[in-house]
Amino acid sequence: GGAFYLNTPQSSAAMFSQQPQDLVVVAGQPVTLPCTIPGYHGVVLWIKDGLALGVGRDLSGYPRYTVIGDHGSGEHHLRIQRVELMDDAVFECQAVQAAMRSRPARLTVLVPPDDPVISGAPVVSLRAGDPLNLTCHADNAKPAASIIWIRNEEVLNGAMYSKTLLRDGRRESTVSTLYLSPSNIETGQQIICKASNKAVPNGKETSVMIDIQHLPLVNLSVEPQPVLEGNLVKFHCSAKANPPVTLYRWAKGGSIIKDVSGDTYEVLVDHSFFTEPVSCEVTNSLGSTNISRNVDVYFGPRMAAEPQSLQVDLGSDAVFNCAWTGNPSLTIVWMKRGSGVVLSNENLLTLKSVRQEDAGKYVCRAVVPRVGAGEKEVSLTVNGPPTISSTQTQQALHGEKGQIKCFIRSTPPPDRIAWSWKETVLESGTSGRYTVETVNTDEGVISTLTMSNIVPADFQTIYNCTAWNSFGSDTEIIRLKEQESLPVAVIIGIAVGAFVAFIVLMGTIGAFCCTHLKGVVSAKNDIRVEIVHKDHNAARENEEHNSMKQLMVSVSVTQLEVLQEEEKEYQHIKVRLMINGSVTA
Repeated sequence: GGAFYLNTPQSSAAMFSQQPQDLVVVAGQPVTLPCTIPGYHGVVLWIKDGLALGVGRDLSGYPRYTVIGDHGSGEHHLRIQRVELMDDAVFECQAVQAAMRSRPARLTVLVPPDDPVISGAPVVSLRAGDPLNLTCHADNAKPAASIIWIRNEEVLNGAMYSKTLLRDGRRESTVSTLYLSPSNIETGQQIICKASNKAVPNGKETSVMIDIQHLPLVNLSVEPQPVLEGNLVKFHCSAKANPPVTLYRWAKGGSIIKDVSGDTYEVLVDHSFFTEPVSCEVTNSLGSTNISRNVDVYFGPRMAAEPQSLQVDLGSDAVFNCAWTGNPSLTIVWMKRGSGVVLSNENLLTLKSVRQEDAGKYVCRAVVPRVGAGEKEVSLTVNGPPTISSTQTQQALHGEKGQIKCFIRSTPPPDRIAWSWKETVLESGTSGRYTVETVNTDEGVISTLTMSNIVPADFQTIYNCTAWNSFGSDTEIIRLKEQESLPVAVIIGIAVGAFVAFIVLMGTIGAFCCTHLKGVVSAKNDIRVEIVHKDHNAARENEEHNSMKQLMVSVSVTQLEVLQEEEKEYQHIKVRLMINGSVTA
């Protein structure tokens, strides 16, 4: 721009050799606006936004303003100490007598932002899994500050930016908000907020440390594993936590273990540790973390579901259930006692359409290899008609007391047992020289028909033993055969010899009987009933026996009455029969 001139005597040769220029200056710095008018000796005014600052060199109203330079040389420079925002204005230098005005000079004052501030600094804590929101503000800047976020020397993008004009209409405050997702932050990281404008091109910065707080991170170790029941096991609960751990608590199967408060638990383990986990609960100020572990304990079979004995009807199914636990894996075997046949390898044993011969003891056995075994026995009882097992020909001495015996197995127990011969039917008690007695044993019922004085006609009579229960009946036909007499001395000798043999060989009496007593069959464990070998007419007699048995059943069924059971004379019978057997042998 040029200068404005006014022709007066004092300004005939006056002109500006220097005049102020537009300037940009940072607040707080000094600045000098030049104004030189060689040869002019009149009054010089400095004008700020149209208002005179003073007359000549007297700027007493503005302590920071001074007119400097050699007055004689026409130098009237305006010196401003520590520029302030209020100095942001348009300045002119005027030579009054010469009527000259410099071109207007714009003084632009830049104001750096205050030091940036991050909310929550110097350490921002948050819970693991939560996002991070950081806010940084840089205030009182001209022009408004720009803000960037820096982490690991890299600028983070995506911050939200806003600015607000202050009341003075010149300065502005800036706010920047940074959002980081949980996956994009780590504890211990430092994040920088850097604010800059033209007044501070290198910027001002502040930083914050990220502290991610979390529930305890827990690991539970168990040593040693696997382990045999009864040995020592050590549990160690290692935890990382921020804030630090304040409490350890132990439990087994949900029940608190008292007197254990640290991070280690030692115990002698049993089978329960296999199914009841041990848990470690670790607590800090944010909350608790619980972790549990089972122990691989080796232990022998333990009954989980005990099988029950069964009583089922003939022809029905019988189902036994037997469950064991063991570690390592166990093997289950079902067998019938006394048999080597494996009936099942499962928990369930199913016997289809049971017969009476299926009755007996069954064993459920479990084996854990190299650890142990166990077994449980149950009984199967089969409800069905009675079965009679008796010797079809029995012996007696003429003129002596004679007995014939009938052994009955029956489940349920027999409702009635009756003897019949000729026109006579007798269930119990005495009729003439005949007496019926019934004895109950663990194996069944023994019914004995006793004749007080054997007569020849008794050896020609057919005797019928019949038993009933709710499922049906069975009948056995028995004949009486005369036993040959021996001299008294022989009988005594044989009896004494048998008695001595009985004492000596008591432990092996079963084998002795089976091997040496010819014609004897065991009807039950403790009862031996003598059988006489049939002669050459045996086949014909058997046919007669069967046909007679059918005939006697049909005749006697309607004649029988209610059974009255009694128990007598059984032990006496066994010894006598052994002696008789020795005689026979």
